[in-house]
Amino acid sequence: MADTTYNVGIYCRLSNDDERDGESVSIENQKLLLQQYVRDRGWNEVDVYIDDGYSGTNFQRPGVQRLIEDAKAKRINVILVKDLSRFGRNYIEFGQYTDYLFPSIGCRFIALNNGIDTGTKDSSNDVMCFLNLFNEFYSRDTSKKVKAVKKACAENGKFMGTHPPLGYMRDPADKHHFLIDEETAPIVRRIFSLRASGMTFRRIATTLNEEGVPSPGEFYYQRKGTSDPRRINHKWAETTVKVLLRNEVYIGNMVQGKSASLSYKTKKQVRRPEEEWIRVEGTHEPIISRDIWDTVVSIDLKKVRKPDTEGGARSIFVGLVFCAECGFKMQNHVKKFTYKRTGEPGRKSYFICGNYMRSGKTACTIHTIDERALYQIVLEDIRAKAQYAAYDRDRLLAQIARMKDREQHSRRVTLEQELRLASSRIAELERLMQSLYEDKCTGVVPQSVFQTLMQKYETERAQKAAALPELEQKVREQLEHRQDVERWANIIQRYTEITELDESILFELVDRIEVGEPQRRGSIRIQDVKVRYRYVGVVDDALSEEGRDAV
Repeated sequence: MADTTYNVGIYCRLSNDDERDGESVSIENQKLLLQQYVRDRGWNEVDVYIDDGYSGTNFQRPGVQRLIEDAKAKRINVILVKDLSRFGRNYIEFGQYTDYLFPSIGCRFIALNNGIDTGTKDSSNDVMCFLNLFNEFYSRDTSKKVKAVKKACAENGKFMGTHPPLGYMRDPADKHHFLIDEETAPIVRRIFSLRASGMTFRRIATTLNEEGVPSPGEFYYQRKGTSDPRRINHKWAETTVKVLLRNEVYIGNMVQGKSASLSYKTKKQVRRPEEEWIRVEGTHEPIISRDIWDTVVSIDLKKVRKPDTEGGARSIFVGLVFCAECGFKMQNHVKKFTYKRTGEPGRKSYFICGNYMRSGKTACTIHTIDERALYQIVLEDIRAKAQYAAYDRDRLLAQIARMKDREQHSRRVTLEQELRLASSRIAELERLMQSLYEDKCTGVVPQSVFQTLMQKYETERAQKAAALPELEQKVREQLEHRQDVERWANIIQRYTEITELDESILFELVDRIEVGEPQRRGSIRIQDVKVRYRYVGVVDDALSEEGRDAV
């Protein structure tokens, strides 16, 4: 019988975790050891297949895939690795190759350091399945340890990502800490300023591209001094702007753990629920003030869209005006006409209740208001409140605080009662479940009844338990209104001499404007308009309470 010619494919792998083990597992040392083994036996070295920086928990690696394809094509008939863990740490997939595929195509598998050689009848091959299982356990244990360390670091406010966000750089003294990057921070401030003025994500991206402002991707490769090898458009996009504007890192908070891998065997990431994110406040110097951040957040919550009207102009009040009766948003309409006396074109902008527009007078009344009148009312209200805050701040804040105390005391009592009832019901359900289990064990309750009742109790208990964190958060929020009052006063005092309104001022100050149905008293048209300010609500309600208290 002719001697078999052995054409060998040498496989080497090194993961990022393996680098901690030092030089002994390096790619170069693996290759030298295996090449010497091939030369000592006079075999043919066909190729060396390398996966550098790849985990062994799955086989979606370019080197190992090329190796398997060459084995199927009969280009090689021996696969040589330093040890079993180099080929892979996934017990199930490993066995599919070594127990089924390789024998079926006549390919010999050798793991040098483990004494495994499928071309011999040596009994040491019998332990290969156990070694593979231990290798998988090692991967699972390592994954748990790495995740635990990263979680602990994240909970301490340490940055565990790869690249700092635009506007920041790593602290040379601590790679887990951020310093403001003075080159890129102005771009971040400008983006927040544009959004605070009411500009859409898409328009912000277009503006930055038109001005030639580099995107985060462009900055990254510029600083590396290289070009992106991938053919990717690094222009600003709507999504890029949106992600940046919703990143709490810019107010000094570190939020991590937003996604996680499905398991240690795959790198596929899944989005975690927000309550599972790791949020640590005050970890570094903020780029954006809290006032600007709150303004941007309020715009997102309002979901304001500013479409151009037929006349080409946009109302600065769109998205802020609501019907006082039904609560619907009021729609902006523009009527164009021609002045009879001069023949010049004119336009009239006004707001109408959206509920009335959709369903007619059976749903609500028209509540129409001219935009010019609305503009003047809001302008004068802001100026009056600013002057009051500037000249008698303590008195105004004390009255607002008293009003909010009265309002929120009722809400807080209701929420606290709901919280107590939910907690009490959870404890009661747990007692019922324990009693039910004991009755089942003693034979008092049949198995079918036990399962039905237990499922019912557990479903209700889970629902109540899930609602507890939200109730607790609402109770805490009711106790923090004094800080909001101070914040509102600090903002509005800047507008004592205001003469014009724009979108940025409205978004900074106003939560909503509530318009009542106009009334007629003889020839006089009377309409109730309430400006509900951010942080404090309707200040006029506090002032009217002060008047009643004085009486």
